Amino acid sequence: MLQSIPLKNIEIQNPFWNEYLDLVHKEIIPYQWDAMNDRIPGAEPSHCIENYRIAAGQAEGKFYGFVFQDSDLAKWLEAVAYVLSSRPDPELEKLADEAIDLVCAAQQPDGYLNTYYTLNAPHQRWRNLREGHELYCAGHIMEAAVAYYEATGKRKLLHSMMRFADLICDTFGPEEGKIHAYPGHEEVELALYKMYKATGEQRYLDMASYFIDIRGVDKDYYHRENDEPDFMPIWGYLSKDFDISYYQAHQSVREQKKAAGHAVRATYLYSAMADLAGETGDESLLEACRTLWDNITKKQMYVTGGIGSSGILERFSTDYDLSNEVAYAESCASIGLMLFGLRMNHITRNAEYFDAVERALYNTVLASVSRDGKRFFYVNPLEVWPEACMPNTSKQHVKPVRQPWFSCACCPPNIARTFASLGQYIWAQDQNCLYLNLFIGSTVKTKNGAYVTLRTKFPVENTMEIIGDKAIKMAVRIPDYAYNFTAGVTYHVKDGYAVFDLEANKPVMISFEAPSRFIRANPEVRANAGKVCIQRGPMVYCFEQIDNGANLSALSVNTSSPLVDVESDIPGGIMITASGKRCKPWAKDKLYSENVPEYEEVVLRAVPYAFWGNRGSGEMLVWIREAVQ
Repeated sequence: MLQSIPLKNIEIQNPFWNEYLDLVHKEIIPYQWDAMNDRIPGAEPSHCIENYRIAAGQAEGKFYGFVFQDSDLAKWLEAVAYVLSSRPDPELEKLADEAIDLVCAAQQPDGYLNTYYTLNAPHQRWRNLREGHELYCAGHIMEAAVAYYEATGKRKLLHSMMRFADLICDTFGPEEGKIHAYPGHEEVELALYKMYKATGEQRYLDMASYFIDIRGVDKDYYHRENDEPDFMPIWGYLSKDFDISYYQAHQSVREQKKAAGHAVRATYLYSAMADLAGETGDESLLEACRTLWDNITKKQMYVTGGIGSSGILERFSTDYDLSNEVAYAESCASIGLMLFGLRMNHITRNAEYFDAVERALYNTVLASVSRDGKRFFYVNPLEVWPEACMPNTSKQHVKPVRQPWFSCACCPPNIARTFASLGQYIWAQDQNCLYLNLFIGSTVKTKNGAYVTLRTKFPVENTMEIIGDKAIKMAVRIPDYAYNFTAGVTYHVKDGYAVFDLEANKPVMISFEAPSRFIRANPEVRANAGKVCIQRGPMVYCFEQIDNGANLSALSVNTSSPLVDVESDIPGGIMITASGKRCKPWAKDKLYSENVPEYEEVVLRAVPYAFWGNRGSGEMLVWIREAVQ
């Protein structure tokens, strides 16, 4: 099994990505701290920090926000930990220590930590697992504790979360007198595994396994919970007969063949399943992970790496249901897909998992944040007509511009922790070999003490130099979009990797072609019949109103004419032009007519989807009709 390399042993040296790492460190983290302290004018209020202060007895007031509001601070702390791993910053560390002091002060004497229940309903603990998010919030703060310990060596938050994990282990399980149930929103399973790896406590691994194994076995638990006379509902629109596939609880996890329900919950569950399969050698669990991965990436994933198409309840719908204008594709769901793919790659040593990881990263996840780090997308559609994104319509979830914050702010700190932990996606290693999965310029220190450097201008250019100060075996991923891959040395291909011996102080030059090209969807994807999109390397391109005029739906592209890469000052550096046609407008007083369409020749201009909406509000389109010849 592959292992991630500690972030402190990776130094990223890449113009494209260093911009984002600087953004996380200097802009996103300070901005999000201000947001959680309600210091951003015009932004949705958070009250997250104030909730902790009230629960800690340092302020008076009432809880405000969603039941999972605690998790925003947890993900922010995790992002800070990843930044500190490679970028020492005493002032930031001091701020994080103060936040940790606040978290620990809000913790109850028995180890319990949840400001919603502490302030609102202290006698309702663990009484509404379906909706309560207690275990979800617990998981995120545990992940932060492990990350902060690994980054700084400080154990205060880790000790605090060990007390919380012990309480969970004493509360749940198969033994008589314990609660025989599982969380409505998965997350704690991932965290308990990390706690086990950090502390060596077997009971944390056993608890994670229990939550996985019991899921979907007792299908009536949530119904019985709902029937209790003192049951306290949180979401009023959920009945006791609500479809439990939303919680991935309709079958045992080993029986599930199709990704179902809330997309973030699902990918967090699948990631935890992969963790346990890799740790325990459970082949049936691993096979379930393979099946679910294939269903997502081959039948339910947008070309941008977005998943979870339904705007109602943020969920998977049915195979090939990938509408563009009403796509949900929550930012957190693509991050969950990245987490799942990372684990599957580490277990199988198969490069194919990183094709989807890279697709999600370079498209949906990158698109989720503005270039200044102070605006965010929660939903990531593939087509936007701003005037139609109206409240109380099927497109009310679509925001044509990034938002300064959200009342449900799960995505912004999740984006921060993902960018801050980027190094774990670039490199991996086992006892014999160093694996390169993403082409991001960096220097890595391996477990045998070798320093290996990757130099590249990817994704603008597809050449790279690898050099190390000691001999080491290398495995370089051959991406699915690469043509004419060459390594300059003798190599063999294994599971999607070019494997070769890297000699000490002797550079190896890697190159491949990744030209701009037209991509078509499987005809089963009804929304994209007769349409194409443009992709260059891992980056999907889109058309914006600022470059192509209004009513993008009136455009079509001539796929028999070549695409042309044009150097540009737009983000990403490359604009793509294509020959196309525009259907001429009709007279304004006609809605329907027998008119034969008339077309004019136009030059179409496409920009990376990752950067759409950074030059003002307007229409956007990924999939475009093929021109009638």
